[in-house]
Amino acid sequence: MELSYESREPYAVNMSFHAGTSGQVDWVIDRDLLAAGLVVASGEGDVQIIPQLDKPELVVIALSSPSGQAAFEAPAAKLADFLDETYDVVAPGDEHKWMSVDEVLNRLLQTDLH
Repeated sequence: MELSYESREPYAVNMSFHAGTSGQVDWVIDRDLLAAGLVVASGEGDVQIIPQLDKPELVVIALSSPSGQAAFEAPAAKLADFLDETYDVVAPGDEHKWMSVDEVLNRLLQTDLH
């Protein structure tokens, strides 16, 4: 799993999973969801982040889509380090200062809703 973060999308964390011979699967999740999931089971529906009480060094990331389901174990310390790095870029609570309303509207208007 690879994680990435961009200040122009301050609420989102990009996750890329290597799915064996079928290539790469990309997901975008909420940064606050990932942070909460380090402490308590978080998320509903497509993405759930679940700390392992019997193995506190691990977190399970469970993903669900119409084409299937997958669960990945990730080291909690590495996820926490990654989140700390994102907080150095955009502090929690300051995400709105990094949002470009014009850019978001342009993306929405370019989306084909048919």
